Amino acid sequence: MPEGTVTVAGRRAAVVPADTEPEMAGMPGGPVPSGACSDTRREIAFRGERSGRAPLTWGQRAIWHAIRRTAPNDHYFNIGRVLPLADRGRPVTVPEALGALARLMERHESLRTRLLLSPLDGEPAQGLADAGTLSVTMTPAAGLPEAAAEAEALLGRLSATRFDYAAEWPVRAALVTVGDRVTHAVLVLCHLAADGHAAEILVRDLRLLVRRGSAGPPPATTPLDLARDQHAAAGRRRGAAALARWEAGYRAAPPTMFPDPCAEPRTPRFWTGRLVSPALARAVGTVAAAHRVSGSTVLLTASAALVAAGEGHRTAAVMPIVGNRTAGALRDLVSTLSQDGLFVLDLAEASGPAGPPGSSEPHGLAEPAGTTEAAGLAGTFTDLLPAAHRSALRAYRAAVYDPVEWDALGERLSAEYGTDVHPYCCFNDMRLVERALPEGPRATGAELVEARRRTTFGFPATQDRVACRYCLHVTEEGDALAVSLTADTAYLPPETIRAHLYAMEELIVASAAGTPPPLTELRTLLVTAGGDRP
Repeated sequence: MPEGTVTVAGRRAAVVPADTEPEMAGMPGGPVPSGACSDTRREIAFRGERSGRAPLTWGQRAIWHAIRRTAPNDHYFNIGRVLPLADRGRPVTVPEALGALARLMERHESLRTRLLLSPLDGEPAQGLADAGTLSVTMTPAAGLPEAAAEAEALLGRLSATRFDYAAEWPVRAALVTVGDRVTHAVLVLCHLAADGHAAEILVRDLRLLVRRGSAGPPPATTPLDLARDQHAAAGRRRGAAALARWEAGYRAAPPTMFPDPCAEPRTPRFWTGRLVSPALARAVGTVAAAHRVSGSTVLLTASAALVAAGEGHRTAAVMPIVGNRTAGALRDLVSTLSQDGLFVLDLAEASGPAGPPGSSEPHGLAEPAGTTEAAGLAGTFTDLLPAAHRSALRAYRAAVYDPVEWDALGERLSAEYGTDVHPYCCFNDMRLVERALPEGPRATGAELVEARRRTTFGFPATQDRVACRYCLHVTEEGDALAVSLTADTAYLPPETIRAHLYAMEELIVASAAGTPPPLTELRTLLVTAGGDRP
């Protein structure tokens, strides 16, 4: 996890074909999804302490703009979680589980908040309801193994369709039962109501409400209160200061990391490659410990360096998704707080000079788009990490701002420079915490090579529309890191997606083994990495 922040955001819980039509599955009155003929519904009533209206928070505005750019495939942003309830403790009855869901709705205002759309297509607002009813899907199963499979199937079905943001509660809930006992609770969340960290808070609170009847003191603040603070004069001054740092970063970076298409786009246009690597998990921890940075910084730096090398840039610009939960009052808030930061790294300056002062090629917005070779590079990948650490901290500190003003900044700079100014390159470390390395000697090079035999790769999903050209996501899968790259095939064809993921693994594993690749060889690494591996 990056120093001082939690870099998580929403993720889809299931992959659906890109040509799936939006439906109203999981909504009261909507069609029953295929394969759900045994499902029934139970209505639960809830009553909170207040109602109200406020502008969207900046985090909500950011995800709303992303939703609009991605529609109608915006089910991509749905966040799903399964809570097992039969794995420990006493059995849970249906009335207990339904009561806990009602109290969860009452505890967290974001679950009772819907979008208030402007009739003139202006900026929407948020409307908090004090009371209502939630329809809960009930699915029976024959036994515990079947119940686990039913829970995963429910997660996929309820995640596979977009929310009706103005009419539907921003949570879909389901319970799986064996006899008269509840074995699993399933939650699917609208990204306007929660990010990945908030989803974990909801799972924690639901578990406590089921087991103890209470989840402790209420959150210290609410989305409505946060929105009012951000839109007040002091909040706007803080946002303007953050955007001033964005402007400085933009001016130090190329206008975009992927200036020119290099291939005919596939249909669907956006492909996701996914690499699952136990060796990468061990290597990231080893490199991070050796250089006193976070594992997330290691991964972010590797991504940035490889993108810059592949596109011939001296300076890399990547937009990490930042959790924005360092303030104590925000740590337990269920809302979407994540926003983009701007990570800018001049590889030549960060790695040490390769020639006399003044010998470097132009960089930043002065760098011609599509420069074929990065100039002035010296040193190895790990030489970048101290400067990358500092750049990452700057990105995290400037990740709270009004997206409307952020859009205006991009438009102003694009007009000034006569080209689109946007990295179109993002990084999302979705892990809530980084696992500590086990005690004992670090893995040897031979052990890491052996661990790489367990690496798997595939293309699990495609999309018709994603508002980026390079989107890297990091999660965990058992003892492995799972790194997914969703990319525009006009700029990164499938074979290039594969090459980037294998190159990241090779770059970090080699660094952990004590032989970090020279920066001048990164472009070659993108050609050779993976070889005949699956």
